[in-house]
Formats: sequence, C-alpha cells, structure tokens
Amino acid sequence: CTLLFLFNTFQMASPSKSASKKRSATKSSKSGKGLIFPTGRIGTMLRKGRYSKRVSKSAGVFMTAALEYLSAELLGATARAVSQSKKKTKRVTPRAVCLAVRHDADLGTLLKDVTL
Repeated sequence: CTLLFLFNTFQMASPSKSASKKRSATKSSKSGKGLIFPTGRIGTMLRKGRYSKRVSKSAGVFMTAALEYLSAELLGATARAVSQSKKKTKRVTPRAVCLAVRHDADLGTLLKDVTL
C-alpha cells in the first residue's frame, strides 16, 4: 500500500510537458483577419503573374482587402438596384449589375470602359 502511495506522489518528467517549448507563431499569409477572400492564393497569383520583380508578403493581404471592398460595393449597389426595381423577382441579374454600375458615380467612373 505504501509503495503505491510513493509511486503516485513522485512525478516523472515527461517530454510532452516539461521539454516542450512554446513555438513562436510564424506570420502566415492569413494575417489579414476578417477577410473572406483567400490572401495566400492572391499572394501566390501576384508572385506567379510576374507583375513585378519583387512582391512583399503583405501585398496579397492588401490586394485581397481591395478586391473584397470593391466586390462588396458592387454587390451593395446591385442589391439596392434590385430592391428598387418594380419587378417581383429579387434576383441579381447581369442587367441589374450593369444598371447599378452605371447609376453609381464612383463605380461608373471606375468601370467606364468595361463591358458588362
């Protein structure tokens, strides 16, 4: 009985608890928190696309944020155009996107030479 008591009181050093070191978190391409679009994939496309000799690690995050903002603006304007239409259907059609772009001043100047 005393042998079991002594055996339970002594704790051996296990490699999983005492020898494990906390690793510092490496900065990954997911540093753009709150973004929906894939930052790593866009960063890879920037590098493989040969747009520049050098592309920084944060360029993918910045480009992802810009693309996400523009797409949110476009979908928001389109949703407003669809809700204001007199038709009963509430679908986002290419015609609704085109009307929303042409009606909005900023999106109209940005996409003036684009065929939708």
